[in-house]
Amino acid sequence: MTDTNQRPRRQIWSARRLTLLCSAAVLGSALAVGGPLGYGRLAGQAFAATPAAVTTNAPGQTGFADLVAKVKPAVISVRVRVDQSADSDQGGTNDQEPSPFAPGSPFEKFFRQFGENGPQGHMQRHQMVTGVGSGFFISADGYAVTNNHVVDHAKSVQVTTDDGKIYTAKVIGTDQKTDLALIKVDGKQDFAYVDFETATPRVGDWVVAVGNPYGLGGTVTAGIVSAQGRAISSSPYDDYIQIDAPINKGNSGGPTFDTNGKVIGVNTAIYSPSGGSVGIGFDIPASTVKMIVAQLKDKGVVTRAWLGVQVQPVTAGIAESLGMKKAEGALVDEAQPDTPAAKAGIQPGDVITAVNGTAIKDSRALAREISGLAPDSSAKLDITRKGEAKTITVTLAKMPDQLKKQAKADDSENGSARGVPHLGVSVAPADEVAGAGSKGVVITAIDPDGPAAEHGLQSGDVILDVGGKSVSSRDELRQALSQAKQDGKHDVLMRVKTSDNTHFIAMPIG
Repeated sequence: MTDTNQRPRRQIWSARRLTLLCSAAVLGSALAVGGPLGYGRLAGQAFAATPAAVTTNAPGQTGFADLVAKVKPAVISVRVRVDQSADSDQGGTNDQEPSPFAPGSPFEKFFRQFGENGPQGHMQRHQMVTGVGSGFFISADGYAVTNNHVVDHAKSVQVTTDDGKIYTAKVIGTDQKTDLALIKVDGKQDFAYVDFETATPRVGDWVVAVGNPYGLGGTVTAGIVSAQGRAISSSPYDDYIQIDAPINKGNSGGPTFDTNGKVIGVNTAIYSPSGGSVGIGFDIPASTVKMIVAQLKDKGVVTRAWLGVQVQPVTAGIAESLGMKKAEGALVDEAQPDTPAAKAGIQPGDVITAVNGTAIKDSRALAREISGLAPDSSAKLDITRKGEAKTITVTLAKMPDQLKKQAKADDSENGSARGVPHLGVSVAPADEVAGAGSKGVVITAIDPDGPAAEHGLQSGDVILDVGGKSVSSRDELRQALSQAKQDGKHDVLMRVKTSDNTHFIAMPIG
């Protein structure tokens, strides 16, 4: 059976090809476990035992038993029923055997309807499957937190408490971008619950994870905080806490506690070549969970402010070319037309270094900071423009559901292609190449061993400006490169439009 717990398969490439698996389990007519990015396993298949991450007690402690006794009653198992339709995006289990007859023939139609698997009708196209995950109560009246991918598209939700009692729950709201969901159990006002930690955990702090791995029920593991601020390419708002307390499929949505019994994060994903824990797990930080849950409880949805810029991190090469002392901030590639950024006068090449006094370390930090503000509110942006510090006030808007995609650049090599030895490219004015627009110069040919190719440029890319100066011909491009070299720069900042977006590249010039 394929896994039905929502999010598309993602992969992280390293020295080996490892799969990032969200840690939900899936059950069908027979028990199966899997994550939204992995494959299921049938009941009865043996699972390798995972060694305990903590073999000695924390200094000054006799163990975690008192802590576990305090928090475990608030942790729940979450069971959902999902209609796994052949037409849904959940992936189906209704694949049929290939027909041995010619397509469209009467025999082929007969095979499809009455083949080896029996009649292929409505019952085959709509199959109810059951998924399980974890969660925890955050209030005595039954509000509980879990992952979006645990309850997304659920037809029904049941929770099982630590004492074995089963309750029906309803989904109050979900947020796909942070993979969080708020559910509610009605009928009681005295559920055991836990609080969120307000302090940021430190790398090396002890943590305890509680959840429902492989559908086995309340299970406790312990470890330490391994790292902060991890990005796993799941969304622009990635800011995960990495822990080594073993978490597995089915732990999704469960809490991780500090030694004070406060929730420091929500277990969401594991990094694994096999689907089992290898001691690398990722938690959504408590600060993010509190902010998202508050909006879900109030409105059922999350609304985010929007600035309307394409940004990228400031690398050491970019910082040097801009005359910046530190490689920090978010470099603006483009202020999209008719957006708050464009209306406020933000320009390509600006580096946003702070929002309302909060320092911006990189482009992800900018996305998180802006999204945490209210639409229609004002924000003060500290920027660096051509070496000068400025402050710009911008009125934010509500994030649109879908941004318009830029048109793809034409790979045509028409026009007067002329070489630029500094880069290993041939270029032509953009207005002479169909589909390239009216600004910049188009790369019409490229040396695969040249500097431009080494930095990811391709035929069809449009060089818009070099060192802050617009270029519209080969001569202007060469002059800009020569001027940067005369100024003693080792790298020159180029703004390039590709098929996907507009961004800056720090290009070495010798």
